[in-house]
Amino acid sequence: MNPLTSLLAQYPVLVLDGALATELERRGCDLRDPLWSAKVLIEAPALIQQVHYDYFAAGADCATTASYQASLEGFMRRGLSRAESLELIRRSVQLALAARDAFWREPTHRLGRPRPLVAASVGPYGAFLADGSEYRGDYGLTEVELMDFHRPRLAALLEAGADLLACETIPCFIEARALVRLLAEFPTASAWMSFSARDAAHLWHGEPLAECAAWLNDQPQAVAIGVNCTAPRYLPDLIAAARAVTSKPIVVYPNSGETYDPVQRVWSGVSDAEAFATEARHWYASGARLIGGCCRTTPDHIRTLAAWARSLLSG
Repeated sequence: MNPLTSLLAQYPVLVLDGALATELERRGCDLRDPLWSAKVLIEAPALIQQVHYDYFAAGADCATTASYQASLEGFMRRGLSRAESLELIRRSVQLALAARDAFWREPTHRLGRPRPLVAASVGPYGAFLADGSEYRGDYGLTEVELMDFHRPRLAALLEAGADLLACETIPCFIEARALVRLLAEFPTASAWMSFSARDAAHLWHGEPLAECAAWLNDQPQAVAIGVNCTAPRYLPDLIAAARAVTSKPIVVYPNSGETYDPVQRVWSGVSDAEAFATEARHWYASGARLIGGCCRTTPDHIRTLAAWARSLLSG
């Protein structure tokens, strides 16, 4: 039920992958679309599989699927049937599994590392809306309505064989509660719950991360708790807030450190893989056990991060 337990007993850090969508953009995809990276499931699935493979080759112990913005409603709005939409959601997992299996087939890839996991991305309801509300959380929906939205995609992702779910970039407490309630309908499933934070203490909707983490500590199917798609400078305080109220592993995968302008839809600033890995040492020292990257991080970031993480085994 919890694939993290045995791995974290053997390895001090599990290295997650880096950005998928911005990496696809870097490789030529135009994601100016309400489906965002999910459109590549239709247009260029082989490229998604290659990005997954490249992250495994860089040292990632876990791939996060291209299903963040993949939803039944989103695909059907594009004109696809219900069956076609569910197949695309399942495809996101199948591509990551195929990349993992191809990578692991080579015996030299198995040295000093675990067989990688595949975490099926479950983005927030606001990602489907594609109006920026994923960074506000002000949907105006009830827990039951959020459960109804997420139910078919969770079923499809789990049916496709994901090792666990990555419920990520969650901006509000109500959506986390809805997802945990929904998980009870899939009793063998497990998920990490990762929030997006507006500052060093609060979700974008305003709830303290500590309040959410304390509640999740009592939910057995939530197997790790943390933050992603957040500025790296906020992580030490956020990790400390979560660690104070939960004994569960802490997961963090922040953005590269660059700044996004949602009006102009452009990134500014610079990102340095070595500096990112140096910061990761502090996140680990603060208590994080699953560490990776979100927007604008690349296989180079993960390669540098993984080199440090592997050094902990010999140290």
